[in-house]
Amino acid sequence: MRIFWQSFVDQATSAPYMAQLAAYLNEIAASGTTVHVEGITPADRDFGRLSEFRCAIQAVDNGLAAEDRGFDAYVMGHFQDPGLYELRSALAIPVIGAGEATLLAASQLGRRLGLVTLDQAFEVWHYEQADRYGLGGRVVHVTGMGCRPEDFSAAFAGDAEAKARMLRDFAACAQPLLDHGADVVIPAGVLPGLLIASEHGFKIGHAPVVNCAAVALKSAEMWVQLQRLNGTGPSRGPSFALANARARQDFRALVATIPTAEPKVR
Repeated sequence: MRIFWQSFVDQATSAPYMAQLAAYLNEIAASGTTVHVEGITPADRDFGRLSEFRCAIQAVDNGLAAEDRGFDAYVMGHFQDPGLYELRSALAIPVIGAGEATLLAASQLGRRLGLVTLDQAFEVWHYEQADRYGLGGRVVHVTGMGCRPEDFSAAFAGDAEAKARMLRDFAACAQPLLDHGADVVIPAGVLPGLLIASEHGFKIGHAPVVNCAAVALKSAEMWVQLQRLNGTGPSRGPSFALANARARQDFRALVATIPTAEPKVR
């Protein structure tokens, strides 16, 4: 099984994170599964709807290229899941959103969900996500760490004190979620998700902290297995009608006019 993982950070400027993410995903993957991690340049560096939209366009193009190259599943490894439904409508292979998969998994662990996101700019986005996935009434609070992707670089490069400091900051941000009644804590981003990945059974008070990176990968493996086992896939009715060849070609032709969006899939 070959899984394509789309990150929204830059391969060079966040090299320690990208290297650790790829190593971690391939370490926890099932036997016979390999994970290719791809970045985006420029990265999602200006938090907001326009930047998310720009990166989503490139992510969809990379997904089309990944399917052409024989990948078995695509993971939107960016918690906000921009372009997720467009990808699911464009690809015949399973498409997993880190945010969607994590919110659905977390809803099985507790009734009231709290999210710790990188920046408060994403607060409204996450509430909208929860509504889209039918879980709006379950999210009690969203809080931001006030971080940039590069703030995690030292921790991922092996600086133990930097990692300890980031974990303390995460716990401090998460505590108000419990004060609002949350009984499950979700790192709303693969960056903080990977930060807590080595903390076995990590909790804030009574609330388990869900590792979104692991959940997204295992969801991808599950859906590939189910597709192979009994042909289960998304509805091709109104929800995710599969785009025809011309629509895919038109999209790729448009993106090809943007030099920075050229896919680097191997």
